[in-house]
Amino acid sequence: MRQPPIRLDAGWRFRATRPDAATLGWLADPGSLTARLVALSAGRFRVRVTRQRWGRPTLAERRALALPGNEWALLREVVLEGCGEPWVVARSVIPRTSLTGANRRLLSLGDRPLGAFLFRDPGLRRTAVTVVKLDQASPLGVASAHSCWGRRSTFLLRGAPLLVAEYFLPALLETTR
Repeated sequence: MRQPPIRLDAGWRFRATRPDAATLGWLADPGSLTARLVALSAGRFRVRVTRQRWGRPTLAERRALALPGNEWALLREVVLEGCGEPWVVARSVIPRTSLTGANRRLLSLGDRPLGAFLFRDPGLRRTAVTVVKLDQASPLGVASAHSCWGRRSTFLLRGAPLLVAEYFLPALLETTR
């Protein structure tokens, strides 16, 4: 898959700092985050679903997906753990209208990683990656005393959009520095 452009988006809680080279390597990686985490953890990787439900995406998510205000989506929040540590928290927004045909399998991922499913599709496309730094954030309920970097992009799976936001926690970045 061709590497999408990376942009810093002031509308997505961006703070005026730049990531270091190691962090930028995670943010800019066009490949499967799942595959990279599995390799780094020597197979000691797991997905912990913290929340999955039907709901309305946030205004920023609706704008990113060009959804009308009344559109329902599957909202999936997970923690990606390596070597027993929370390394990444992620939120996926999958519009109801994107869950047709072969994409219906996304409804039954359970504790399997979304990335493993997405990156198997040879026609997968990814839009520009939006990067954000959250200061002393607790993205998706995972407490962090430090700031963390995140990225968000829309994937087109068989032409159907879904939004994925991933926040790289300090435990992961310290492991790879």
